[in-house]
Amino acid sequence: MIMLTVEGLAFGYRNHTVGTDVNLSVRPSDVVCLLGPNGSGKTTLFKSLLGLLPCHAGAIRLNGTGIHSMSRADIARLVAYVPQAHHDAFPYTVHEIVLMGRTIHRGIFSAPSSTDHEFVEQTLNDLGLAGLSDRDCTKISGGQRQMVMIARALVQDASLIIMDEPTAGLDFGNQLLILQQVKRMASKGMGIVLSTHNPDHAFDCATRVLVLHRGSIRAAGAPVEVLNPDVLGELYGVAIDVEKVNNGYVVRARCNPFDENGAADTVL
Repeated sequence: MIMLTVEGLAFGYRNHTVGTDVNLSVRPSDVVCLLGPNGSGKTTLFKSLLGLLPCHAGAIRLNGTGIHSMSRADIARLVAYVPQAHHDAFPYTVHEIVLMGRTIHRGIFSAPSSTDHEFVEQTLNDLGLAGLSDRDCTKISGGQRQMVMIARALVQDASLIIMDEPTAGLDFGNQLLILQQVKRMASKGMGIVLSTHNPDHAFDCATRVLVLHRGSIRAAGAPVEVLNPDVLGELYGVAIDVEKVNNGYVVRARCNPFDENGAADTVL
């Protein structure tokens, strides 16, 4: 079963094409990681995959149906979205924020059911957030907020989740928590597409990697095949080593400004 198919996609805004010739497929339990420097078009591509921008060329299909022939409600039943670092302007509780993910399963004027509330509480409990249920979402940490956004996506009960830099701005511990949750969701059969600036994250959780550079796919495939020094060096403009360690791979940039020989490596 293919959940998402992208064929020959050219994407962008009115009168401005950002990227071309993108091909992608996502099946249950896939974790597809999108890497690219700032300005490469990652967020714009995600807006296209969500049906928020028209295709300039090519096609996007969800379960075999063209996305632009589908209603917003139909898309939302299949695809959930976790945005970049999120800051709430209003003091909703964590429970209320997550409950918003159930909106697609109710009528416009329907109140949340007891089942909706139970689903929210169970999801918060599964993510280790039960103790935050009644907390003001403006007064919790960035890592907790990002987990709340994942909880909101999960209660949407979609089979595919698109995550735009879910670890951006988080400390090391919270990044690990997010990546663990990504792997947990994939183990339950969800398809996941996420973007990151950290190649190590792709090695940790991705089944496939797409490298987006100057609006086109520079490389695609398994992390160990794609994330090599040549590709990463071209992508980020620095000399890079990829080292095999006991439990995987580590990406290092040789960019010590005080040693022209690059004796001291900096981990990306």
